[in-house]
Amino acid sequence: MATGVDVSAASSYAVLLLHLLAISTIASVVEERSIYLILMEGEPVAFHGDVLSSQQGRRFDPKSEAYEVHANKLVDSHDQVLESTLDKGSYNKLYSFKHVLNGFAVHTTPSQAKKLQLAQGVKLVERDRRAKLMTTYTPEFLGLPQTVWTQEGGDRNAGDGIVMGFVDTGINPFHPSFAYDILNPLTSNLSHFSGACETGPLFPPFSCNGKIVSARFFIAGAQAATSLNATIDIPSPADAVGHGSHVASIAAGNAGVPVTVNGFYYGRASGMAPRARVAVYKAVYPTVGTLADVVAAIDQAVADGVDILTLSIGPEEPPQDTVTFLSIFDIAMLFARRAGVFVVQAAGNSGPGPSTVLSYSPWVVGAAASRTDRRYIASLLLGNGLNVSGVGLSAPTFGNGSLLYRLVLAKDAINLSGAFPRTPEYVEECQHPEAFDPSVVRGSIVICSFSAGFYNETSTLTAIFDTARVLGFMGFVLVANPSYGDFIGQPIPFSVSGALIPKVADAKIVSQYYEQQTLRDARGVVRQFNARAAIQDGRVASFGVQAPIVSRFSSRGPGFIDINRNPSDVLKPDILAPGNEIWAAWSPLSALDPILTGYNFALLSGSSMAAPHVAGIAALIKQEYPSWNPSMIASAMSTTATKFDNNGGIIMAEGFNIGSLYSSNNFDFGAGFVNPTHAMDPGLVLSSEFEDYISFLCSMPFIDRIAIRAATRVWCGQSVGHPANLNIPSVTISALRRSLTVRRSFKNVATKPETYVSLAIPPNGTTITLRPPWFTIAPEGTQDLDIEINVIKSTNEFSFGEIILTGSLNHIVRMPVTIRPVSIV
Repeated sequence: MATGVDVSAASSYAVLLLHLLAISTIASVVEERSIYLILMEGEPVAFHGDVLSSQQGRRFDPKSEAYEVHANKLVDSHDQVLESTLDKGSYNKLYSFKHVLNGFAVHTTPSQAKKLQLAQGVKLVERDRRAKLMTTYTPEFLGLPQTVWTQEGGDRNAGDGIVMGFVDTGINPFHPSFAYDILNPLTSNLSHFSGACETGPLFPPFSCNGKIVSARFFIAGAQAATSLNATIDIPSPADAVGHGSHVASIAAGNAGVPVTVNGFYYGRASGMAPRARVAVYKAVYPTVGTLADVVAAIDQAVADGVDILTLSIGPEEPPQDTVTFLSIFDIAMLFARRAGVFVVQAAGNSGPGPSTVLSYSPWVVGAAASRTDRRYIASLLLGNGLNVSGVGLSAPTFGNGSLLYRLVLAKDAINLSGAFPRTPEYVEECQHPEAFDPSVVRGSIVICSFSAGFYNETSTLTAIFDTARVLGFMGFVLVANPSYGDFIGQPIPFSVSGALIPKVADAKIVSQYYEQQTLRDARGVVRQFNARAAIQDGRVASFGVQAPIVSRFSSRGPGFIDINRNPSDVLKPDILAPGNEIWAAWSPLSALDPILTGYNFALLSGSSMAAPHVAGIAALIKQEYPSWNPSMIASAMSTTATKFDNNGGIIMAEGFNIGSLYSSNNFDFGAGFVNPTHAMDPGLVLSSEFEDYISFLCSMPFIDRIAIRAATRVWCGQSVGHPANLNIPSVTISALRRSLTVRRSFKNVATKPETYVSLAIPPNGTTITLRPPWFTIAPEGTQDLDIEINVIKSTNEFSFGEIILTGSLNHIVRMPVTIRPVSIV
């Protein structure tokens, strides 16, 4: 009996053990892996004492023996932490960050990541938030050829000696914007830069040609995140998307490159700094982008020695478990700044709602996007003489308006005996050739409607083009549908004659004319099409309209400190630059935009396009003043920016309603619209260093000082008292109670002494007193300005003012002031 009991107990135990193992197995299957970014205790190579002491004046040399020894130590320490902490087979290390960050990226489960949080030497563990894209005439609009380029020796010298790094989707190495000109060779000394040319599919060894001086790609994060598409997720620096090529050519593309699309010449494209060199860091792929790849790219770019770093990409959302300033992405940019790199970031494309910016930190310049004074207007000429404005870079119908063609509504031309669904996609949206009676639509201009498919983004313009070509449309118009309201139409190239009419009011004009001219029977079937129309040329630009205007999509402030969007004491965005309808280089593969497949140029809009404008202007300033640190360059652009448009009025901003405008403010344009000419001669600049940013962080009562130490490896030694005391070219106070005095310190970078008179325009509910009210400052001299702000009325809303310093030698230094007065006691 005893033996029987023992056997029974053993059996029960075995069953229980198997049950627990099954549960464990199921749990491990259910627990999906994610990418985690980890920061470690200890200095990265760039800031390690032994490495710095061996550099003899250089920033750091990644090829030095001291550098390599310390780098290897860091990589070994990362491996040891993983091996000693995580279960074997439960993780895959993707990267070791060692140049300006000490840490690594790992692909593992949440439970394993929790173990890392407790491991010795680990300071911060953050889940990857994924990365997304923030998606010619502008040199003239900004006045570069007439002023700054002339000062730098013309477009044959503008930006020479500066290396611009681009963390993006790669580059099209065969594009003329990045060709090397053997008749005008680049001879500047690049001893401060050391990159590499990583080759691969569509990126042969000769791709790095002297204009492109380095090209790398980072794909481990993307490979871990999801299954990649071998056709488009190319493992090389080659750009399958087009975005990276577009951004790089805006900033540093060669001067005077002819822009020809569908056989039509649109002019010549030039980068802001056309003689700057290009360093490519591909980190975003058509299928996915990860912050692991982006941070690894930033780490390498700084180690290579780029002067300017352009990030027209960013996280999909704010960090979940930490303040915005202390995310690993923002800390990576902080250490890039510490290494002397000017970093510009796209502010985001989630406007026009408040608190939508994706650029948070004061050590990075966040660029907002604006329209220029150039417009492309397509139009439909009706048989009654009315001309209805639209959008579309398309050739006119034959005759360019002198010949009128039959106008046919799509649903009046369907094949009544056809076997296809009677859904809007087939009946109204011109997506399928089989839906139409060829005898009706051939040689006609067909009216397609913006209906459910376009609203749900399942229908495409490309399908309309295909339908038009197959059936021989003379042209098409895509008109707004009252059921869905106005839509946003971008002037992209059309391979067939056509126009978008995005406003319901204009669509009604077309509809009324059509119905008046169309004869129907009692059942509503058309018996005679009498309406006539012509599509006029939409490829010729018009100039001189009101500009700049803050683009509707451009993300707005205030900047914020956490996922709950509590406002920060930092003005975001920082500055406004052209970002709407910008011609620049493209990749013919166009993996994410089939409508642009085969094109070498694209006309795009986004804060992605604004950021490289700022970066290119920064390169020109860096070329002129090589000793200036990044904050001085940012200050020069900020204090000379303008808040007025070409008509002399306050810059307007596009609102929620299509076509609506309102007077913009600091949360729309930051300091204002960038003015390169004045930025080259700012008079005074403000400067902040790495230690100042640490003191800024340490002044924030809601940030745990241990968290600051974990992210930056620096203990809080002192604070600036209040975050608004950080020496940046703006004053922002998110909650002002009674009174506060902040200080700004200016340096005279002009060659002569100058006397400045101070003026304050206070925000609503406040008064501002400036001390001293005037001062004289010598060349290379510094001057402190105390700014006393008092609350006279509690509005609990942000309002806007400015401080203006007017110099005796015609320098004007302007700082935006943004205050939310919450209490008078």
